[in-house]
Amino acid sequence: MAEYLGIDTSNYTTSAALTDGKSCRHSRKLLPVAEGERGIRQSEALFHHIKQLPDLLESLLPGADVAAIGVSTRPRNADGSYMPCFLAGHSVSRSLAAIKGIPLYETSHQVGHILAALYSCKRLDLLSSEKPFIAFHVSGGTTDCLLVKPDSEAVIDCKEISSSLDLKAGQAVDRVGVALGLAFPCGAELERLALKSERKFRIRPTLKDGCCCLSGLENICKKMIADGEPSCDTALYCIKYIEAAVTAMAEYALGIYGELPVICAGGVMSDGIIRESMKRKFGAEFAEPSLSTDNACGTALFAAMKEGALK
Repeated sequence: MAEYLGIDTSNYTTSAALTDGKSCRHSRKLLPVAEGERGIRQSEALFHHIKQLPDLLESLLPGADVAAIGVSTRPRNADGSYMPCFLAGHSVSRSLAAIKGIPLYETSHQVGHILAALYSCKRLDLLSSEKPFIAFHVSGGTTDCLLVKPDSEAVIDCKEISSSLDLKAGQAVDRVGVALGLAFPCGAELERLALKSERKFRIRPTLKDGCCCLSGLENICKKMIADGEPSCDTALYCIKYIEAAVTAMAEYALGIYGELPVICAGGVMSDGIIRESMKRKFGAEFAEPSLSTDNACGTALFAAMKEGALK
């Protein structure tokens, strides 16, 4: 049976996946980040991807009949969108495609996230619909609300409706988490800590043309820490602030485009507090947590889509 290989080398995760167009299996490994640090340099990320990717491929490829390869080569489908870490996946993918004489399809990390979310929540049907849908991609590098328009040529057009004007949601989570003494990446630990809080917060984020600002969130949380407030309260405030910002962005987008399906992707959207709120308010659909964080299933699905093999 023909399968389609996906590769993604984002800033903090090396990922590979195989799909037959219906089911997907994947393998991934986080990049090592020193204790107390909030990230790594691009040169280090590139080195670790080059070191880790062969191990992932050796675990996936034996016995696979790979018909095409999909790879993320940039963060987003936008002019000037570039990060050196994606060179690792792109280089290996080009080499494999050349050796095997099979097609190579290049896409963005963001499109990969959206496809993984559609696959996970069983909404791949939206790719064949004539209507667009709203997609949120909320992670360490993006806080984007997008109007997504698939077309008959298997092209996924993502138009930015709004974004964060400064700090991204995942950056805020990790900066607050590290300040609280949590291990990087901090999302899962921050949520567990937040669930211990019983505080009630009234948060009204300020939007400009639908775009949010999150740098104030970091400053408020640091002041809470300095003032000796319980760590669980600070953690909850951080998550509730992001929830309020994303909610306001969704209301803005739906106010412009009307009632459309809302699909949520990205590591921050794996947070249970945010998920439940968005489901309740907008009927939003989410990738399961393992496919919300960085993974290569979306790039594998992209190759299958380009080959007309999605089922």
